[in-house]
Amino acid sequence: MSKISDNISDFFRRTDIVLWLLTLAAVIYSLLLISSMQRSGTYSYLRSQLVAVGLGLLLAVVIAVADFRFLIKRWYLAALLAAALAALVFVFGIRVSGTDDTAWIAIPGGFSFQPSEIIKICFIITFSAHLSYLSEKDRIKHPIAVMSLLLHALVPMTIIHIQGDDGTVLIFGMIFLIMCFVAGVQLRYFAVLGGALLIGIPLIWNLFLNDEHRNRFLALFDLDGNAMTNYGWQQYQGKVSIASGGLTGQGLFNGQRVAYGIVPEQENDFIFTVVGEELGFIGCLIVLALLFGIILKVILNVKNATCLEGRFICTGVFAVFASQTVINLGMVLGFFPVIGITLPLFSAGGSSALSTLLCIGLVQSVRSHNIDDMDTANIRRGSEARIRI
Repeated sequence: MSKISDNISDFFRRTDIVLWLLTLAAVIYSLLLISSMQRSGTYSYLRSQLVAVGLGLLLAVVIAVADFRFLIKRWYLAALLAAALAALVFVFGIRVSGTDDTAWIAIPGGFSFQPSEIIKICFIITFSAHLSYLSEKDRIKHPIAVMSLLLHALVPMTIIHIQGDDGTVLIFGMIFLIMCFVAGVQLRYFAVLGGALLIGIPLIWNLFLNDEHRNRFLALFDLDGNAMTNYGWQQYQGKVSIASGGLTGQGLFNGQRVAYGIVPEQENDFIFTVVGEELGFIGCLIVLALLFGIILKVILNVKNATCLEGRFICTGVFAVFASQTVINLGMVLGFFPVIGITLPLFSAGGSSALSTLLCIGLVQSVRSHNIDDMDTANIRRGSEARIRI
């Protein structure tokens, strides 16, 4: 029994306890919101969320115990898994209610799974290995090396675009940009890419966006309010729900607009509207504080990483949390078009919850083995000091 207790104590000594607590607090908060939201329908979002969260927390602990460098050294396994998942979507892909993409796979028990969420993690692993290799060879600033990084990112982005999930494509793009920036890719390459995107806007608008995508953009600038009855309806009703909550909200399980499901997709992309209506401005601040705390802890792990691989993995996780949080809240508040981005750890959706918790596990693995590396270094320094004496 004492050995088990020692192992548990050692686990928490080596991992980031504050990050675990913030994650658990966000998960519990999310489950309460989803429980309240379920009054608006018959489907049990809570059931699928509990399964995903339970599995996600278990796997996060397993990953935290494992050495992340094992994954980096065998990056090709992550690449093969990503390729297999992408192929499964083209063969067995389905479209679920509330989405406009064929990017899901039905699994037994009445559940569905979105492979792109796991592909996102595979990409962080393979891209971290790629960046580490180039950095160690001192080639990160070479044009050919930068082009190889761009091609690396374009492969999953193109596949997921073909599946119709352009919201996830945007997240991949943010992961790519942020990881490259932290790795030391020179700013002139970002300027060239930005210029190319600006020049290509007419091409993107006419060839890569369909009518629904374009209408979602145009709804943001519809000053006459005509879009409120169609493509702007969701955002308009979402803002009304948030405003109706005032300072403290109408109370959990008491929001009338939540009960009648007035805001479409309030269980996932627009979960923040449930917070605003039922828990008010204070409830919204708590959500923001939890997400900011998690993001800050991930940034600190980037700073304290003792190896390039660990630094890049934590950077990739930071990119996921930061970009999804900013884009989701921007969608809900009407600053960005609706593109189907979940709020990390809060939105209903088993695939999203599982993926996010696995990301937390990766950060904890980096933190855990950073402690091991520092302990080893301290022991070595102590031995050298005794020899000198």
